[in-house]
Amino acid sequence: MPFYKLVSLFLLFCSTSILGLDDDALRQGKFLQNLSEYGFFKDLKNQVPAQNVLPYQLSSQLFSDYTDKQRFIYVPNNSKFTFESDKVFQFPVGTTLIKTFSYQNASSSLEKQLLETRLLIHTNDGWEAVGYIWNDDQTDAKLSLVGKTIQTQFSKDSGELISIRYRAPNKNQCKECHQLNGVMTPIGPKARNMDLMVQYNSGKMNQLEKWAQLGWIDTDLVFNKMVNYFDNSQNMEARARSYLDINCAHCHIRGGSADTTGLYLTLEEENTKHLGFYKKPVATGKGSFNLRYSIVPGKSEESILLARMHSLDPGIMMPESGRALRDEEGLEIVSAWIDSL
Repeated sequence: MPFYKLVSLFLLFCSTSILGLDDDALRQGKFLQNLSEYGFFKDLKNQVPAQNVLPYQLSSQLFSDYTDKQRFIYVPNNSKFTFESDKVFQFPVGTTLIKTFSYQNASSSLEKQLLETRLLIHTNDGWEAVGYIWNDDQTDAKLSLVGKTIQTQFSKDSGELISIRYRAPNKNQCKECHQLNGVMTPIGPKARNMDLMVQYNSGKMNQLEKWAQLGWIDTDLVFNKMVNYFDNSQNMEARARSYLDINCAHCHIRGGSADTTGLYLTLEEENTKHLGFYKKPVATGKGSFNLRYSIVPGKSEESILLARMHSLDPGIMMPESGRALRDEEGLEIVSAWIDSL
């Protein structure tokens, strides 16, 4: 056999075996013991993705105790997505969403501390969530179905040193947020939250255009665009509604785990009562703080929504999972919006 053919076969073997992107295993929901075994990264520690794994970003993202997040997507055979306005893309079976949580300014011996990597895998039986906890040497992450509490410290951009018991969720806790009508589903990757420029190896371009270039989506999508809620150039209404959509609406949506509250905080919600304006709570107990309404326009200090965002009591605070700290910047945005109503 000619030498060049031997080289080609060797490279083919490497791409399917060493890189480990086993589409059948992903479709069947087989969880590997170590993150490295999947082959999603050519440089695992530095989170450099393999050739057929693409980074992506969100315009507005869920607050998770000031962690930095790196997101990646693997799509088998460049299959096309189904698009429905204001909803998460319908990804083909075998698609895997990868999200690594870290503190960039860790006060330990590590300048950057990788905490956990979560995989959301679209199997033959639906979406499955699984977490991997990074080892102390930061060389790999190990499968953990029970989650873990990590005691650590990090410094905010202001220089303030924060101590935290960071909680990586167990497998069942993922369902608290990632379900709609009782079915596991992704949250963030909607067209309206992805219309932004992203750096690729080939240069910077709009990621929706990049996905269209790959044949994943069409080029003429119509959607209500979200804004980056940190962007001071945007109006307060758009910032606050984008914040509530990504941080609250995965539960506070029709068919979500908080459906029975009647409080719906999605970007497209127009009914002011469902948004909480002069809406009495259904069953908050002590979570009402003896206040009457979810939102009192013009009076953030009398609004239950803001009080629960401010709380750190596990039985009261909102969101009720996924954080141990207050989102001070988010509180400021939502408070300013309510006061402006």
